[in-house]
Amino acid sequence: MGLFSGNYLMYMIPAFLLSLLTQWWVSSTYARWSKVGNNLKLTGAEAAERLLRYGGLNDVKVESMPGRLTDNYDPRTRTLRLSAPVSQSPSIASLAVTAHEIGHAMQDRQGYLPLRLRSALVPAASIGSSLAWILILVGILLNSLQLAWLGVFAFAIGALFALATLPVELNASSRARVLLRDTGLIQTEAEAVGVGSVLNAAAFTYVAALAAAILQLLYFSGMVGGLGGRRR
Repeated sequence: MGLFSGNYLMYMIPAFLLSLLTQWWVSSTYARWSKVGNNLKLTGAEAAERLLRYGGLNDVKVESMPGRLTDNYDPRTRTLRLSAPVSQSPSIASLAVTAHEIGHAMQDRQGYLPLRLRSALVPAASIGSSLAWILILVGILLNSLQLAWLGVFAFAIGALFALATLPVELNASSRARVLLRDTGLIQTEAEAVGVGSVLNAAAFTYVAALAAAILQLLYFSGMVGGLGGRRR
């Protein structure tokens, strides 16, 4: 028996369609609001300086990096990296993305528990995602149910990582809204709507990732469980 069967498509086609829908939503929302300037005409880099100063995060470095939507906060070096379009553009989308990443910097400073949990899971999730397929395949070839279940466990770690990521991202978006409002960087209802649209679309990517991880885990759990039933 191979790793995949017709049932695999039944599990993963919904996840694939959800992922496509999410990518379209994020891309279209970002494209729309990246064309709308914010009232203060602040670029992402300029907004970052104000937000970091307001949050007392003076030790966080700000760097520009290539790519589109590659923005991230690195807690290891306390570095906020903004993609060139965000860093250089005075758009509403730039404010939303910048504030979201600074939300992660605030989580890091405060020792936000879900962020610490996600960080602790990174090594295991990275290794597990690479080994899971191999362990299950080798377990099937060697008729080793224990090895196959170890592969399923590796998939479970990936699903746990996706689950731990969701509250981290939602909380960062919540912090972003408060930051932009309290600092006066968004001044109108239209700007608030734009920021909310960008943040909501981005957050849904993590919902889609969690759904895909759970469906994949369910498929392989059922497959390996079926192997055990046939052996008895």
